[in-house]
Amino acid sequence: MQLWIIRHAIAAELGADGDDAARALTRRGRRRFRAGAAGLGAVGVGVTRVLHSPWRRAAETAHLLRPLLRGPREGALVASELLCASPGAALLSQLAVHGAAGGLAVVGHEPWLGELAAWLAFGDARHAAAIPLKKGGVVALDGTPTPGGMSVRALLPPRLLRQLGRRRR
Repeated sequence: MQLWIIRHAIAAELGADGDDAARALTRRGRRRFRAGAAGLGAVGVGVTRVLHSPWRRAAETAHLLRPLLRGPREGALVASELLCASPGAALLSQLAVHGAAGGLAVVGHEPWLGELAAWLAFGDARHAAAIPLKKGGVVALDGTPTPGGMSVRALLPPRLLRQLGRRRR
């Protein structure tokens, strides 16, 4: 299975209401992530499904990945509350189900995405610091979605993705 773990793009600061889940992407965040998604496309990334946190900034980032979808678009973007907390066995089951049809992108938040990547690659979520994930950054993994069952193929910072996207034009 090919798995692309993607941190949401740049979002607005937390408002006076304190509702972290309602934070939207900024105009700059959308623009930069579109360029980064073009970079993923330039290196041949295609996914059949995007599993994302239901929090607004992650959902908006997931929608910007639509150009990378291969196959039917209906039902390809799936929100999962399991991406709003530290990863557990239920999330690994979701990865296996949604990744069975082809490449899977997961869009969410730190520190949980780093924990997920470390758990999948090293078998221990406590090694999350070994996989730094900036906003709009991507870690690519291959293997079976079990603790220690995947290998890190690439760590793609957002600046590199944007540069790849510009070369594509």
